[in-house]
Amino acid sequence: MGQPQIPPTPPGTSLAGKTIIITGGNAGLGFEAARQFLILKASRVIIAVRSKSKGQEAVSALRANLEVKKANPHATIQAFELDLDDYESGLLFAEKVKTEVKELDVLLCNGGVNLMDYQKSKSGHERVMQALELLPLLQATAAIRGTPSHLTIVGSATQTTHTLTKKPVIASGTVFDHFDNQKTYSGVTRYSDSKLTANAFVRALFRHVPTSDVIVNNLCPGLVATGFDKHLSGWLKPIMFVYRKVAARNVEEGGRTLVYAATLAGSETHGQFLQHNKIDQGASFLDQEAGSNFIEKLWAEMVGEATKIDPKLKKYVYPRQAVI
Repeated sequence: MGQPQIPPTPPGTSLAGKTIIITGGNAGLGFEAARQFLILKASRVIIAVRSKSKGQEAVSALRANLEVKKANPHATIQAFELDLDDYESGLLFAEKVKTEVKELDVLLCNGGVNLMDYQKSKSGHERVMQALELLPLLQATAAIRGTPSHLTIVGSATQTTHTLTKKPVIASGTVFDHFDNQKTYSGVTRYSDSKLTANAFVRALFRHVPTSDVIVNNLCPGLVATGFDKHLSGWLKPIMFVYRKVAARNVEEGGRTLVYAATLAGSETHGQFLQHNKIDQGASFLDQEAGSNFIEKLWAEMVGEATKIDPKLKKYVYPRQAVI
């Protein structure tokens, strides 16, 4: 039942001079990744959180951490507000970043939640991760550094238990409508579907970004002992509690998978899914014709929706061949 051990980050690894943004960085794996980035001497770490007060609490906790204080006492640690359920909040966040952050080396998209009950976001759609707004800043930083930036999305191997093979998106329908339909919603499988969607997004996005600019990848941290199960149904919580006790990685080991994908993983991981710090196929569905159609449909809809908020994103509307 155990998982392969994730080795410590190689000695001598330095993130000095780097600026890193982590969404969902106030708790769990996001917080641990922020802590490890700081220990590796990242110059500036920004955690993006929904609650301003929780963000400040996390910043204070990071500053008070003994390992951080010893390794990187002068680091800049900040919290920016971001509600991933609200497109407007996402746009305001992106504008704040573009105004106040001149260079961005890593965007680690860690925000996510396992919801058993149906919820719609403020924009009228299920929770969708978007990172298009900050791509130009990542690319500009890569040009300055002479090395690629990283855009890393935290996913899950549970994508292999998705529902799209049995319940495909109908040809005349949209991906958004499919997942917004409360009648077909299942809290047990929605998490898997959302992680399949994250991998599909990465497979679409990497075609628009040269590896020399930004390495776009998607990782599974494995089963980790965090408070992630708080939204599960009562009957499922004790089962997962026991399972995590037996098989889960501790938070520090789980955090190392995020650090690896977002800073150490090379160009070979561009557009790839990682598990146990190695390239993994993920859901085979995405390699099939139906999966390719899903990727194209998802991309067109996400970019189309995003351009309603920011017309500059129209440059991503048309499909392109992968750029290496």
